[in-house]
Amino acid sequence: MNVIGRITAIPALPEPLKGLREVAYNLWWSWNPEAQHLFEQINPSQWKRFRSNPVRALLEAEPERLLALAENAGYVGAVEATVANFRHYLQTRPQKPPRIAYFSMEYGFHESLPIYSGGLGILAGDHIKAASDLGLSLTGIGMFYHEGYFRQQLTPEGQQREVYEDLLPEELPLQVVLKDGKPLKVGVEFPGRTVYVMAYKAQVGAIPVYLMSTNLPENRPEDRALTARLYAPGQEIRIEQEMILGIGGVRLLRALGLSPEVWHMNEGHAAFLGLERMREMVAAGSSFSEALEATAAGALFTTHTPVPAGHDTFPLDLVERYLDGWWNRLGISKEEFIALGREEKSYGPVFSMSNLALHTSRAAGGVSALHGEVSREMFQHLWKGLEAEEVPIGHITNGIHTFTFLHPELHSLYERTFPKTWAEQLHDPSQWTVDRLEEDELWRIRNKLRAGLIEEVRLRLFEQRRRNGDLPASLRAAEKVLDPTVLTIGFARRFATYKRAILMFTDPDRLVSILNGPLPVQFVFAGKAHPKDEPGKEFIKKLAEKIKALGLEDKMILLEDYDMSLARSLVQGVDVWLNTPRRPMEASGTSGMKAALNGALNFSILDGWWAEAFNTTNGWAIGDDRTYATEEAQDHADAQSFYDTLQYEIIPLFYARGAVGTPSGWLAMVRDSIRTCGPTYSAQRMVDEYHHKFYTPLAKRAAHLLENNAAVLKEVAAWKSQVQSAWNNVKVWVEAPHAAANQPLQLRAFVQAYGIPTETLKVELVVRRSSGDLEVVALKPSGQEREALLYTGTYLPARPGSYLYGVRVVALHPELSSPREVAFVKWAAAVVEEPVKV
Repeated sequence: MNVIGRITAIPALPEPLKGLREVAYNLWWSWNPEAQHLFEQINPSQWKRFRSNPVRALLEAEPERLLALAENAGYVGAVEATVANFRHYLQTRPQKPPRIAYFSMEYGFHESLPIYSGGLGILAGDHIKAASDLGLSLTGIGMFYHEGYFRQQLTPEGQQREVYEDLLPEELPLQVVLKDGKPLKVGVEFPGRTVYVMAYKAQVGAIPVYLMSTNLPENRPEDRALTARLYAPGQEIRIEQEMILGIGGVRLLRALGLSPEVWHMNEGHAAFLGLERMREMVAAGSSFSEALEATAAGALFTTHTPVPAGHDTFPLDLVERYLDGWWNRLGISKEEFIALGREEKSYGPVFSMSNLALHTSRAAGGVSALHGEVSREMFQHLWKGLEAEEVPIGHITNGIHTFTFLHPELHSLYERTFPKTWAEQLHDPSQWTVDRLEEDELWRIRNKLRAGLIEEVRLRLFEQRRRNGDLPASLRAAEKVLDPTVLTIGFARRFATYKRAILMFTDPDRLVSILNGPLPVQFVFAGKAHPKDEPGKEFIKKLAEKIKALGLEDKMILLEDYDMSLARSLVQGVDVWLNTPRRPMEASGTSGMKAALNGALNFSILDGWWAEAFNTTNGWAIGDDRTYATEEAQDHADAQSFYDTLQYEIIPLFYARGAVGTPSGWLAMVRDSIRTCGPTYSAQRMVDEYHHKFYTPLAKRAAHLLENNAAVLKEVAAWKSQVQSAWNNVKVWVEAPHAAANQPLQLRAFVQAYGIPTETLKVELVVRRSSGDLEVVALKPSGQEREALLYTGTYLPARPGSYLYGVRVVALHPELSSPREVAFVKWAAAVVEEPVKV
């Protein structure tokens, strides 16, 4: 057939079932199992083949089946109750200010919409869901990849193959965004052409998420393919995708008539949005410096990777070609434009999207406390003169959307046991009254969930082996692998080398002796490597080879095609969640949070979120928080810790059964894990923190800058320009005699700063104790001397120790977003060669 189009016809639903269509097109069903069950009953045998997609279930429904369900009083009653719950949910979302635009390259809402690769996308999906639950006025912007992210197939040798499938938007919970009855389109200029962009709306509870696509007939074939695949290879396609997300996303919002007050960049992929917002202001008559201040005032950047290679950079010639003329639109030179993202590498300068995001925002954060520390060190070069801990990058530790990942059995148990307000106040620790969880009931559910996981593993392994052409005996063996009563450990994540999937094989003999010991233990592995990550793929292959070589195929199962569906089965069914990244390279991690929520215990390196959560009674640590001289030394130490803890603590505790057959000690740890992790690592807590720590203050400050005909905005922009032009001429020197032990240090600092308002100058004594603690003390203005401004001060340490100190002059405007927003810093020449001992 010469196909020229597609027709989609959803069957006419009988009157009692009409509410199903309303629910199917809102991803609220993805975290409400009772809604999913209604759609599953339409065609139970095909539900998994449909990837648990309600829209597909309706499209494929036989009219006779719908009529039969419409005459089933129980089913109709369930439909009415679910639709009522759905409508009540939407009607009770308050839509709290401010108006927020949330930009993310990927979203993980549900496995039926595979436009996510891993943790970043799942986090973005959870952020949207929690924003809906909390009633925030948020709009999501992203991309619809019509070939999605790949499905993974593994050969018997563990070789990864990538399989891409066409995603048909007509069969997904998406609706075309229309204007005047036609698809709404915006254009993004590329070299020699304009690429047109349309959008689909995914409604996620009360939050609309607009997913852009270039798959339009008016675009060239290669441009139609720009939004085909998530993270398509090649830097040219990458910069084009990121221009569509950032520039196209802003233009789409404008075409929709939306005016966000806060702009949240979830990773640097969306950083071009700052350029488009500045272009709008310059076109309306603002200077570039004013446009930069106004744009940055309401912008937030969340970084997700502590690995420098994980931050997108582009060659300067590529940026100059694709963004040719943008400096003219902004009223600046090409050099000033490139400086917004310029970063010096060992091989030469590049354009960093993270640097651009930081230059065009006034709030930034990592995704765990440790990641915040790493990020401040990583980007310290953008705030020259500041100490690493002064860099204005904070953190909000990630969280998970509770009801997306909590098993229905445990959900029911918690609702029966916890206060009635629990579901609406998930981030309140007082709601998690785990002491009321009865031991036998908790253990019964945990056993049921483990058995459910084993059944899922057997089904998936059977299909995996069948597809690979295994012999009948191998297929029969797949139906009997693992034991539903045995301690089960899960390891599933993206297969990047720093995650060290094969750490446990460091000492093969020790591993085999543990697995073949008197108390059994079994493992389930899953995970994808990026299509271009050959070392990651090699890790999967090595894992498969080691399992086979050690004869552990009956105790260690490697599953293919890790997605949200398999992830839910794993975090709900395992007893222990294993995580072995090389510290501090795990920004946060969230799978362990999901496992803890479901009563599994974490066994992890003290990295990311677990470095904050671990309290010695809610799970186990692998290794400690020390720094090793080499990676080999760290790997060896961590492997030994893994073996010792598994053999002497985890396995014996799991099998230590009391008189009634329950492992009381184990379940005590489970309760503590649920109590400490459930509220603290909920997405409700996370988004509530974003709302109070970032969204509301940013919106207030952005509005303040624009009050009274933007008087404050113009003042700040003019002050920065004035100080920038004069700062190189600033001079500072210090008189500081050596202080005797236990005697105060007397300081006299002299500053020459011609052309800079003296009221915005501040001189600071910066003291660092040998332990690393930092203290900053302001010196007092004391008139003039030696044709310079004089600042004086006295300092005596509050506690004994060895200290280093320095003196610096800084320029601060009272209307900055924070004292460290901009680094106008100049240090005095060193005057003390040895630490001052007191």
